[in-house]
Amino acid sequence: MKIVDAKVIVTCPGRNFVTLKIVTDEGLHGIGDATLNGRELAVVSYLEDHVVPCLIGRDPQQIEDIWQYLYRGCYWRRGAVTMTAIAAVDVALWDIKAKLANMPLYQLLGGRSRDGVMVYGHANGEDIAETVDEVGRYLDMGYQAIRAQCGVPGLASTYGVSGDKLYYEPANANLPEENLWSTEKYLNHVPSLFAQLRDRYGFDVHLLHDCHHRLSPIEAGRLGKDLEPYRLFWLEDTVPAELQARFRLIRQHTTTPLAVGEVFNSIYDCHTLISEQLIDYIRSTLVHAGGISHVRRIASLAELYNVRTGFHGATDLSPVTMGAALHFDTWVPNFGIQEYMRHTEATDAVFPSDYHFDKGYLKVGDTPGHGVDIDEELAAKYPYQRAYLPVNRLQDGTLFNW
Repeated sequence: MKIVDAKVIVTCPGRNFVTLKIVTDEGLHGIGDATLNGRELAVVSYLEDHVVPCLIGRDPQQIEDIWQYLYRGCYWRRGAVTMTAIAAVDVALWDIKAKLANMPLYQLLGGRSRDGVMVYGHANGEDIAETVDEVGRYLDMGYQAIRAQCGVPGLASTYGVSGDKLYYEPANANLPEENLWSTEKYLNHVPSLFAQLRDRYGFDVHLLHDCHHRLSPIEAGRLGKDLEPYRLFWLEDTVPAELQARFRLIRQHTTTPLAVGEVFNSIYDCHTLISEQLIDYIRSTLVHAGGISHVRRIASLAELYNVRTGFHGATDLSPVTMGAALHFDTWVPNFGIQEYMRHTEATDAVFPSDYHFDKGYLKVGDTPGHGVDIDEELAAKYPYQRAYLPVNRLQDGTLFNW
């Protein structure tokens, strides 16, 4: 079997997605997600100009060899663009291999470790009262775990809070918006949100919160300490983790479970965090961390240290990544939870899939492969539209750089 074609498909059914489709001489095809929010066309060029020519004629069954070839062969290793491109190839090849075996992907990985994948949704509001009501709406939909975010008094906007409650997309401007931020106002406000949530809904629902990398280590320790009475499932992305040692200070000051890693692209980004047990959940995602082949190594390292997976699953990942992640989640022994932001109806039409939501869980089907495909004719009706994530400044105008 040989790869005879590989093409990159860019579509924007409400937001931009980049998809790699690999075709073999036996008529099988596999698809992988190559979306990098705000830098989509950089990955398109990387694939079309540098990766695709190297794939033609290769045996698609040699997944590990191709992964190593693309990773080591470029000399300048890692980075978000490189690892996203490699991930697209890797997931597409696993899709092909599972189709060749006539198995759903989770079977090829080792079979089921669970019947369904617990997911969490996003509840947000302009103020605490609205967020409390939104959490109730998610409970009514059947969710057992919910991330809660709310606006901060005195700030015109807060990342993670949107008028569109179900299909939130933060990349929303042709050039980056610049928002103002106050850590002090935020730290004083957030504990009140969770006090009211526990007062309304009790302790049976899993509650999560995302700091979006906006705190210093000591501020993160303080927030974690303040939130301890409310028993969060996790506190996410308290600080940027380029300096992994920062988490030692956070860990010293709170027992609130910590999650991080959606911006990681290799096992080296989280080695210290995992091996020193400075986090409880690793959030690396298949599309930005080298695909199934590499994230499997991250999960295996995490298993040694009782760290569980909690993959990123926002709308900047296409249903292709969600489908592949759910097969991975169904298999991986040290699974924790899966983020699940629903895609729009237009996106679901472009990417037909066989996974479904049921009482707080996502469940994969038994379609051979990862269960997601792309309607190329429909995709072509949605041309690329440049969009950026917002940038934050402190109230004195300083570019926020924690």
